[in-house]
Amino acid sequence: MKKLVLLSGLFISAISFSQEKPKEEKPYKVDIYGFARVDYIFDTRQSAQVREYHLNLYPLEEKIDANNDDINAANASNFLSVVSRLGVKASGPDVWGAKVSGVLEGDFFGNTQQSTGLFRLRHAYAKLAWEKTSITMGQTWYPQFIPDVFPGVANFSTGIMFNPFGWATQARLDQKLNKNFTFTAIAYKDREFGTSSIDGNSNSPSYNSSIPALHGKIEFRNTSVIAGLGAEYHPYKPLIESTQKSTDATVNGKSFLAYLKYNTDKFHVKLYTITGENLHNFVMLGGYAGYTQAGGQETYKGIKTTAGWIDIASNGKSIAPGLFFGYSKNGGSDKNGLAAGETVKYYTRGNSGTTRVIDNVYRISGRVDFKQNKFRITPELEYTAASWGDMSAKGNYKADGNDKDVANFRAMISCVYSF
Repeated sequence: MKKLVLLSGLFISAISFSQEKPKEEKPYKVDIYGFARVDYIFDTRQSAQVREYHLNLYPLEEKIDANNDDINAANASNFLSVVSRLGVKASGPDVWGAKVSGVLEGDFFGNTQQSTGLFRLRHAYAKLAWEKTSITMGQTWYPQFIPDVFPGVANFSTGIMFNPFGWATQARLDQKLNKNFTFTAIAYKDREFGTSSIDGNSNSPSYNSSIPALHGKIEFRNTSVIAGLGAEYHPYKPLIESTQKSTDATVNGKSFLAYLKYNTDKFHVKLYTITGENLHNFVMLGGYAGYTQAGGQETYKGIKTTAGWIDIASNGKSIAPGLFFGYSKNGGSDKNGLAAGETVKYYTRGNSGTTRVIDNVYRISGRVDFKQNKFRITPELEYTAASWGDMSAKGNYKADGNDKDVANFRAMISCVYSF
């Protein structure tokens, strides 16, 4: 009998050990996401452009040849897939009581015109989120780019020239004040894109400055409305040496923004406006001017830019039309004239040498999204007009007479499969 009991015990033990133990749930989660995209574009006029004409900024002014023909009134077209994207989202065990997550994302847009088609970094950050407080560290959107309030245009520009664009390496604090209001404080350095560089080194005006850009905003959210106000101070130091001497000359800029999104089941409306000096790093008009007295060192003044846009679109699940309008104005600097012997140089976007400058740019575009599951095809028609004028002799970068309007009509179609 004892032998039978012993054999039974051994048999049960053998069965127990032969069964696999339940696998423990891994504390880390990794998800891959992205999309494959192809765009066809056709333009009726030559434009200031980025990456093989994928982004059209503003139409170039007239360039008249010996036969009185406008050389820039020439068509352009292209097929491109360089904005296709790949990213990784990850999360893991809590850190100091906070939920932790991270994002690493890139596309094939390249960092320069010569590197088009090569993989470039877009986002690379980690985030710690407590119940009311979160901290984000790494490269992500400029504070002026609001991920929930940007134009839904088909053009990859996402409203560039009228809406700030780009990424910056930063430390960000988000603090919930109550159910609806959040305060955000950010310190950052330019990464892509940067303000205009004098010495030819990318982002040197930013890293030459010992003080980072400082940004603060307050945002309201409920089920149908997102609204916010923001302000920023950004110091730049273009050079550390001028006329073979050390220099502390800086260009200090301020900017202010406001935005709103109203959302219903059937449609949504987005509005955005920004004004400030030296908004060049947001891929907008402007920059800064350098002034030099005879035998002296160069000093700087920011060029003011004011821009705004509205985007109205359907929330249809399969067919969603949308309409966009954007406007940007060159406000120049506060310089009222050059002193005897004083010279000026412009480190800006939106001029043609030292003789012609853009006064304003506007854009109207209409689109229709056709969607099913994770596939989308979007035709879009876009009209962009720029008013060019003679550059003022007062050294303030303003247009001063002899105005001439030029325009570009773009037709495009975008096909995207997301995963």
